[in-house]
Amino acid sequence: MSGRARVRARGIARSPSAAEVGCPQASPWPTSADPSNNEASSSHGFMGTSGISQQCKGDVSSDDAVCTFMERGGKISREIMDLSVCTREKLTSVRDCKTGSSGIPVKLVTNLFGLDLPQDWQLYQYHVTYTPNFESRRMRIALLYSHRELSNKAKAFDGVILFLSQKLEEKVTELSSETQRGETVKMTITLTRVLPASSPLCIQVFSIIFRKILKKLSMYQIGRNFYKPSEPVIIPQHNLSLWPGFTISVSQFESRLLFSADVSYKVLRNETVLEFMTGLCRQTGMSGFTETCEKQLVGLIVLTRYNNKTYRIDDIDWSVKPTHTFQKRDATEITYVDYYKQQYDITVSDLNQPMLVSLLKSKRNDNAEPRMAYLVPELCFLTGLTSRVTTDFQLMKAVAEEMRLSPLGRQQRLARLADDIQRNKDARFELETWGLHFGCQMSLTGRVVPSEKILMQDHICQPASATDWSKDIRTWKILSTQSLNKWLMICSDRAENVTESFLSCLRRVGSSMGFNVDHPKIIKVQETPAAFLSAIQKHLDPGVQLVMCILPSNQQSYYYDPIKKYLSCDCPVPSQCVLVRTLNKQGMMMAVATKIAMQMTCKLGGELWAVEIPLKSLMVVGIDVCKDSFNKGMVVVGFVASINTRITRWFSRCILQKTTTDVADCLKVFMTGALNKWYKHNHGLPARVIVYRDGVGDGQLKTLVEYEVPQLLSSVTEASSNTSSKLSVIVVRKKCMPRFFTEVNRTLQNPPLGTVVDSEATRPECYDFYLISQAACRGTVNPTYYNVIYDDNGLKPDHMQRLTFKLCHLYYNWPGLISIPAPCQYAHKLTFLVAQSIHKEPSLELANSLFYL
Repeated sequence: MSGRARVRARGIARSPSAAEVGCPQASPWPTSADPSNNEASSSHGFMGTSGISQQCKGDVSSDDAVCTFMERGGKISREIMDLSVCTREKLTSVRDCKTGSSGIPVKLVTNLFGLDLPQDWQLYQYHVTYTPNFESRRMRIALLYSHRELSNKAKAFDGVILFLSQKLEEKVTELSSETQRGETVKMTITLTRVLPASSPLCIQVFSIIFRKILKKLSMYQIGRNFYKPSEPVIIPQHNLSLWPGFTISVSQFESRLLFSADVSYKVLRNETVLEFMTGLCRQTGMSGFTETCEKQLVGLIVLTRYNNKTYRIDDIDWSVKPTHTFQKRDATEITYVDYYKQQYDITVSDLNQPMLVSLLKSKRNDNAEPRMAYLVPELCFLTGLTSRVTTDFQLMKAVAEEMRLSPLGRQQRLARLADDIQRNKDARFELETWGLHFGCQMSLTGRVVPSEKILMQDHICQPASATDWSKDIRTWKILSTQSLNKWLMICSDRAENVTESFLSCLRRVGSSMGFNVDHPKIIKVQETPAAFLSAIQKHLDPGVQLVMCILPSNQQSYYYDPIKKYLSCDCPVPSQCVLVRTLNKQGMMMAVATKIAMQMTCKLGGELWAVEIPLKSLMVVGIDVCKDSFNKGMVVVGFVASINTRITRWFSRCILQKTTTDVADCLKVFMTGALNKWYKHNHGLPARVIVYRDGVGDGQLKTLVEYEVPQLLSSVTEASSNTSSKLSVIVVRKKCMPRFFTEVNRTLQNPPLGTVVDSEATRPECYDFYLISQAACRGTVNPTYYNVIYDDNGLKPDHMQRLTFKLCHLYYNWPGLISIPAPCQYAHKLTFLVAQSIHKEPSLELANSLFYL
């Protein structure tokens, strides 16, 4: 599909006069060039509106106002929508207390700061109508703010809904103003709701207040975060810049309102789009250049430094040049070259470069037709790192050294931000106007749960390091395995020597693990993808247990993807792909052979190790969802369930479904299949089923509760006419705002493994907790957030937390602790393989093995 076809597919047709004026008539000015003319970018537009509504219904109420607010045209941010989902009140076992007590107490410093409000503080919501009615949001704001009645009050207004921290004298207030043309406009301000400080709408207003404060601290908002272009970190050897900044949020925690902040970086390439296009042209030549250029650039995010805004490249218009004209809002015409010179004193040097096209969606109306913004490649800087760049070890090391802050370094940045907020006069005035007081950094007490012992075949070991027990794997025999008697090894002639060395090492490692590896049938082929695939098709007999390919290149789409697709779907046989480059690493052969032996064992249905699970009839399930890389309209749903009491054998299913949201509609089928598989192995149904749901985006919590949980509950209930299994559903989030540090010898360090936080930094309406189950060699560790949204099992909080920690030991692709429970990580690996490489449902013949490791 060409660039123009992509634009048409999005519902935007090119204007015939685009070549002359530079912009279609639907958007008669270059939106990117002058954001001040873009109403959607107004700092007052914190909510957005879906059209200017004159309706006003409802009376004063202290109820949750989210639904009514949205009915009146307001737009709630996705993370705020989750705050209105209260699940704890339905969970009788934790309604009174959700905190555990076992473990060793540990004092923790957080990245949370107190926000104090007067005891009787309230937010007043008003609906504003205009007579005569008009659509210009900017004019609506200007007319309203010009009145004395509102000039000294803290206010937030989006053109329809007005929020005040002080109540107006009358429930209905009428004001009038004159426009510049002398027209009289009547404004009616009607009180509709009185909101407590804990209301989700108040939380959203507080978030807007702090966004305004960070702008007063000379930070620029890019996406959701704020950055300081004035303090860049330059990495000259790789032509990169890092803008330091912060991601922030305000939320109601257990007993008080808290402000949270974390350090963030924006990665910028010191390379313009024009420089990238010029270099690409030199590499490819003019033949096929436009097609290659569109393939490389469409979908990338660029930053225009003259206004510090980011845009997505949706198309390249080769017919429009900087010398073309467009109509300004006053109907006068001007060329792009002259516009940038007049507006920003920027001289565009290349007058023949094509223009980039970005489609801007309305913040106020999701259904509105996107508008085109034309961008000059010479003025657009590429952001982020491409997949090719991320394979550069030295580059990634240089970036990590700057971005991975130690706990002490992160704390120093946070302390500086807090100091800047408290010292800045404008920031203090903004807070005082709303009645807010910025408090101190919060400390709390967590607990460290006991470490786990690893169960091998004939030995119980206490690893010297919970982060890595690979040496124990090589010393003691694994739980169970199947001998590898008949298998294929395909390699090129040039890889013959390294293949023989690797095979010898693999058989030696396998023997010590208890994994018997016979000599394979070695097939030598040319270094072409077709040769590898042809050899597999020719030599794959029904009795072959596994196919190993020693690949000469990491070009995934050429070698890896076709092989995996054929052996996962068309002719289902477990497969193992290894790069020649990996085998050539000096001094790493033993470690590589151990890792590959572990993966091969799992793909044949083996079990590596276990931990003690007190609950003897427990099934654990991991669910993950991700978008298909080939077809953006499809999502991949992965489902992995344990099928034995030791939680060492797994049943895996995956499906592609058409949807606009990351919500699964196939869970009943998957769960029924898993319960049937459990029944065959154990001659009965599990007493308990605990589901860990990963891949949940902001604003999806309500949909999970109302749509996914009923699917799971229905399949569990219908599985038996007698007593059904008890169900728990837990949402897992790897990315969460809170960070925790512990003070040791007057410095800050990462908390110990097994640290649990289930008070103060959690939410009162949820049964939730944080768990630190992985170590950070460099930088600051990320806690994982768990939210129990459904619970029939009634396990004590201590037991639920401890079980979750145990499951973080059972991921067979890494001999150590990981950040999330093993079934979640298995589901992630499965969905990633399908979404990136095979793009279709794997064969059910592989469902009983971890073929995707």
